Amino acid sequence: MDTRTKTVDCSDVCSEQEFWAAYVRDVKPESPHFGRNFDAFRDALWGGPGWPDTDELRFIHTSSLAPFRDGQFIDILRKMAQGIDSVRLIFD
Repeated sequence: MDTRTKTVDCSDVCSEQEFWAAYVRDVKPESPHFGRNFDAFRDALWGGPGWPDTDELRFIHTSSLAPFRDGQFIDILRKMAQGIDSVRLIFD
């Protein structure tokens, strides 16, 4: 089975707003109604607006996210990935 992967490049991300913009830019969700926050991302992972429509969602260069919320931002994303069966999330 071939795995379909979408990659979100975080190398130039300097703020949370830029992270959500990178998600929309790289994932290209069908729905324009993605809220660009953690609640919207959780909904997207369950098939709501912003759904990545892929088997695997890879975030690369995530070290740029370390300063956000004193390191909590990336931790929240990782926790959200737990228990999700619809798409595999990878953070590099």
